[in-house]
Amino acid sequence: MSASSQGLDAAVVAAAALATGLAGLRWLRVAQREHYLADAASRFALRWWLKSPTNLALLVVGAAGLVLSSRWPATGFATAAVVAVGPIGLGLRGRTSPVAWTRRLRTLAGVWAALQGGGVAVGIVLGSGPLAATAGALAVPALVDAACALAAPVEWYLAGRYVSRAAARLRKVSPRVVAITGSYGKTSTKGYVTHLLSGTLAALSSPASFNNRAGLARTVNEQLAEGTDVLVAEMGTYGRGEIAALCRWLTPDVSVITAIGPVHLERFGTQDAIVRAKSEILEPAGCVVLAVDDPRLAALADKGELDGKTVWRVSALDHDADVCVEEGEGQLRLWVRGEKLAELSLDARPLNVGCAVAVALQLGVANQTVVERLPTLPTAPHRLEPAPTASGRCLVLDDTYNANPAGARAALEALVLLAPPGGRRAVVTPGMVELGTLQREENARFAAAAAVVATDIVVIGRTNRRALLRGALGGRPDDAEDAEVAEVAGEAEVVVVDTRDQAVAWVRDNLGEGDVALFENDLPDHYP
Repeated sequence: MSASSQGLDAAVVAAAALATGLAGLRWLRVAQREHYLADAASRFALRWWLKSPTNLALLVVGAAGLVLSSRWPATGFATAAVVAVGPIGLGLRGRTSPVAWTRRLRTLAGVWAALQGGGVAVGIVLGSGPLAATAGALAVPALVDAACALAAPVEWYLAGRYVSRAAARLRKVSPRVVAITGSYGKTSTKGYVTHLLSGTLAALSSPASFNNRAGLARTVNEQLAEGTDVLVAEMGTYGRGEIAALCRWLTPDVSVITAIGPVHLERFGTQDAIVRAKSEILEPAGCVVLAVDDPRLAALADKGELDGKTVWRVSALDHDADVCVEEGEGQLRLWVRGEKLAELSLDARPLNVGCAVAVALQLGVANQTVVERLPTLPTAPHRLEPAPTASGRCLVLDDTYNANPAGARAALEALVLLAPPGGRRAVVTPGMVELGTLQREENARFAAAAAVVATDIVVIGRTNRRALLRGALGGRPDDAEDAEVAEVAGEAEVVVVDTRDQAVAWVRDNLGEGDVALFENDLPDHYP
């Protein structure tokens, strides 16, 4: 090989290495945001490269450069350039979800770098360095996923030390444990339970999204103080076995399932699989609280009784349930075992309130104390939280932490109730994600419902754009999806923007006094 050929090969390898480093920043951030799941980077890479015509064109150029580089190494520069700048829109550091260089991410980056470097080294030894380097640059998402899979057993082992310490702490303090799970409503219910208990018992709840093994161990190790009577633990899961593993060291006395729905269906596959995974929380508990308006949870209640557990059935419909919280005419009416205890003006989801009331009564809080504390239930941040805009010109309903169909329907109802007559009602949304095969259908259904009650619909991003526009436009052809503005049923306008910042600017520029904007769900910027 001539010196000039060697120099060209070295230049291509160097360019590909630089591009690989830039791509690594992108896809390591995605892996972190998606909880280090071993398929996340590849799934999101497909979304980003295929959602936008510009990114798809770039991908074709990059793939062509790779194919041709085996014959003409200089075409590898094109692949390197594509990997360095694309996909367009996915930032290196992140705007709404910046990368955090934790110990775990640094470890993952090291494993990934070893995989990347090893592949290039083998290629150089075999005399195909440019091809190996450019192929590796395009394969960064897949290699990040491989690194996640390789690092997972090590992370499980390392976290085990903190779990052992937490288990010892639990044995020493010996609080009663309330474990709460559900497809949605678990965070609000956790806050309600803690509030109702706090007038009688010393209660600690797991903060924010600390609902997995590491987060709950950290809660116990750092916050569980002597004299704590009750620990209220939210438990999340992405698959079978996770909650069962949590319950082996954080064993619940009372277990709660708030609801079952198509949240995380992308990972579970079916709602029956969600039920099986969530029901693991019931097995070790002596008392279970279940929202039995769902027949699947009613069946679990029947099974719990057969197993000798204390069962609290919670309903929003049946006054004869152990706890019934019925909603009507802006009021919540509380019934406990057939007796009406209270009627309250309370902005809260009935079943979440009912589950919290059942837990409080099970743990010995007096009926009257529960009734007295209900009017001051806390509002979970970013869950139908009303607030004026900075300018005070219009009201904003912040429901940006909501990502499920039932909550979205409730948010539309709240929009109707709060909007003054004659004012504009805007729904601002990127749609819902992780709904699996139901995602397009549910987003189209939500947009169709929004088009009935809203005067304006602002669609953010490309993730659910097609489905939202199909629903909002009443099933009109998809060629309308790229329209900037289109009429819906002669009344509502549909506006398409690329980012949440642009949506906020639209609200600021177009809404005024007497208008209401519902911000329904929010996707971090690693979504297209």
